[in-house]
Amino acid sequence: MSGMAVEDLLELWSAELRSTKDQLRSLFTHPSVAASAAAFLDTLLGPERRKTGWMRAEAVGDRGPWRQQAVLGRSHWDADALRDVVRDYALETLAEGDAVLVIDETGFLKQGKASCGVGRQYTGSAGKITNSDVCCQLPRQTNTPSALCGP
Repeated sequence: MSGMAVEDLLELWSAELRSTKDQLRSLFTHPSVAASAAAFLDTLLGPERRKTGWMRAEAVGDRGPWRQQAVLGRSHWDADALRDVVRDYALETLAEGDAVLVIDETGFLKQGKASCGVGRQYTGSAGKITNSDVCCQLPRQTNTPSALCGP
């Protein structure tokens, strides 16, 4: 995709996101829940650095986080079907003959305890039990050079 105008690239990403949301829509029992799930996805991909329920709600114009929380906790949807959709999407878009997934568990040292997942636990980056957050990544590796972005 090198040499492509940024606007064209953004339109490709937008079209792919719309297509993905259309695929996910069938997993939800009510159109309003599907719309909330789509908004949830938009906010996860949005520019806000912190993705709290309130900040995600404000980003989509909701008065509070209840709609998006309902998608995760109170709505009825099939988690196995979602897993299948995600797996099929990953295979369709990422599959290459020489590609492998590399499991990487990395510990990040933390000073406080306020962030989600932070606690006293062993981390290899410190070589001891300390305040840290553990992140599991599953990067795709091929013979083509690539870069891993973000934890």
